[in-house]
Amino acid sequence: MRLPLFIANRYLLAKKSHNLINIITWISIIGISVASFALIVVLSAFNGLEQVIASLNNRLTPDLQITPTMGKTIDLTAFPLGQLKDVQGVECVVPTITDDALFRSDEKQHIGQVKGVGLEYQQIERLDEVMFGDGVMTLSDGVHDFAIPGSGVAWRLGINPYSPYATVCIYVPKRGNASQMSLESSFNSGVLNVQSTFATEQEVDEKMVLVPFEWLADLLEYDDKASAVELFLSPKADAGKVKKEVKAQVGDGFVVKDQQEQMATLYKIMRSEKWAVYVILTFILVLATFNVVGSLSMLMIEKRKDTEVLKALGTDKRLIQRIFLNEGLLIAVAGGIIGLLLGIVLVLLQQWFGFVKFGTGGNYVVDAYPVLLKLKDILLIFVTIVVVGGSSAWLTVRKYF
Repeated sequence: MRLPLFIANRYLLAKKSHNLINIITWISIIGISVASFALIVVLSAFNGLEQVIASLNNRLTPDLQITPTMGKTIDLTAFPLGQLKDVQGVECVVPTITDDALFRSDEKQHIGQVKGVGLEYQQIERLDEVMFGDGVMTLSDGVHDFAIPGSGVAWRLGINPYSPYATVCIYVPKRGNASQMSLESSFNSGVLNVQSTFATEQEVDEKMVLVPFEWLADLLEYDDKASAVELFLSPKADAGKVKKEVKAQVGDGFVVKDQQEQMATLYKIMRSEKWAVYVILTFILVLATFNVVGSLSMLMIEKRKDTEVLKALGTDKRLIQRIFLNEGLLIAVAGGIIGLLLGIVLVLLQQWFGFVKFGTGGNYVVDAYPVLLKLKDILLIFVTIVVVGGSSAWLTVRKYF
């Protein structure tokens, strides 16, 4: 063991002549422990929340989405749909149309987006997990076409999917120079029965209605055109590798986005909130290190005779500085490790057993507070503790000697 660290360790563990120094040292350790405990618990809670939101959105969001770089539509007659279906890892290729629309049911109205999807959607098993009503995504039974509104749209329109008479009337703007004098002359409209709804993320649920692709194409007067092409991959497929191959197939005239890129705003908001909380808690950690400054200052005063003896033995100033710098680091690291260990244990218990519940009587997506422990968060917090603790110790030692 290096001499400065050995002496610093003895100073930390040995009983001081003034009991106040011991008390302040333990207050310093406890303060840093509380701050590091709060950091790991709060960051893990944000990770869990992000995982839950992403899992809800990912069920309806395609693994890859292809959109044109110029214009609103893709010409399906010239698009390599067949080649994309042959790409390894691709399970389903679905052209889609998305446009603004007005929804009406009885006397209620709501503005949102209508999305026409191919009947292949009915074969994607993970989409059934977001369905309410009959619990199965049914866009067509071979005779009748159906609309599937988001739960928020259904609530605003007063649609009961369990009613055999539930319908929604969909209005979309006419192409060309449509008259603005009346609703009938400015919009194309159609009526579809509703026998189920879906629920993912609130923003999507409150604006989206799914309908059959061909039905919406006729309503919008789209001939062999689509707004986007969506790809759903097999569970074991490497999304990054498939994305590169798809990009090579479609060329530079199209943008290929994975799930995170499709929900870039949502992920950006969640991560911004997470790092804002990290900065706030780091500031609390900085405040906790003021106790380290006090403890270290009093220790240096108490050990003045020891430092004089070391100087008489030929010790230089740098070695003495390193002794007390290591002392400050030991206090910070000890507190950080204690707080991290307690936080990790709590997060793992919550992650495995979910003993902290949301409460009773609510219709929650998950029963317990979601948490997710990540190694990079543990390393980040530990490095933060070392940097903050080391900086405060260095400034204190440098000022004294």
